[in-house]
Amino acid sequence: MVSSPHEAHHRIFQENPGLFTSAFRALGIPFPDPVAVSLMDTDLTEIRPLERHVDTLLRVDIAGGDCFLLAIEAQGKKDLDKKSSWAYYLAHLYAKFRYPPVLLVVCRDKGTAEWAAEPIRIGLEKHPSLAVYPLVLGPHNVPAVTDAARAAEDIPMAVFSAITHGNDHDIAAILEALAVALKTTDADAAAVFAEFTEAGLGATPAREIWRNLMGTGLSHFRGIVAETFRDEGRVEGRVEDILRILAVRGVAVPESARQRISACADLQVLDVWFERAVTAETADALFDEH
Repeated sequence: MVSSPHEAHHRIFQENPGLFTSAFRALGIPFPDPVAVSLMDTDLTEIRPLERHVDTLLRVDIAGGDCFLLAIEAQGKKDLDKKSSWAYYLAHLYAKFRYPPVLLVVCRDKGTAEWAAEPIRIGLEKHPSLAVYPLVLGPHNVPAVTDAARAAEDIPMAVFSAITHGNDHDIAAILEALAVALKTTDADAAAVFAEFTEAGLGATPAREIWRNLMGTGLSHFRGIVAETFRDEGRVEGRVEDILRILAVRGVAVPESARQRISACADLQVLDVWFERAVTAETADALFDEH
């Protein structure tokens, strides 16, 4: 579950990888339509203890077998050290994967967005050896979605619009349109989008507007999300219990069996395997249908 405006502003691309195509299309930025989008490891560390992490990293496959990497950074304020990090990210990604990397910076205020859009030139003033031109999404170019019908057509974009324009004077109209749009989708999806919106707005007056708009509906959505996370927690705990029992009893667990246990999301099945783990002499005995 997202817990901060920074996290929400980039995590929404993880939950809805096609969002960047909607944003670029709205801005008239020419980008090939993806045929597949994959989430990648964000750890770019080479030598510890120096650690480097990009916020979100996507591999975007396009027609013809080509692909590119989309590195997404959420930037809440100006940070002079960030630009050298961004240059490093792109160089390292290209050296590691040999795919063209693209940097997308998402901002919640116009000043930071303008700063982030400035080219990064490394080298001599008249002969830079490396130049970086970030793509930037912020209040200056992300559409303010104030029409409920338009918001319903692309709810992830409407949520991103609300998060990005959280400090704008027309945020109430944006949130009203989003609240109406969420009623047109299923409850589970609405719950996730509602949580993203609240986290993305942070400690601002807009968050109170959002809470008032959602009213009891938000409480209902939170209940759905909370129940989902409780179920996931019980599943993860039962998986750990099974593996721990087998380890304590000295039962060897092949990688295929470990993956099957870890991938199971059915709590009833896991309960059966848990009971069998107490006496099973092999890991495969857990899965015996007879």
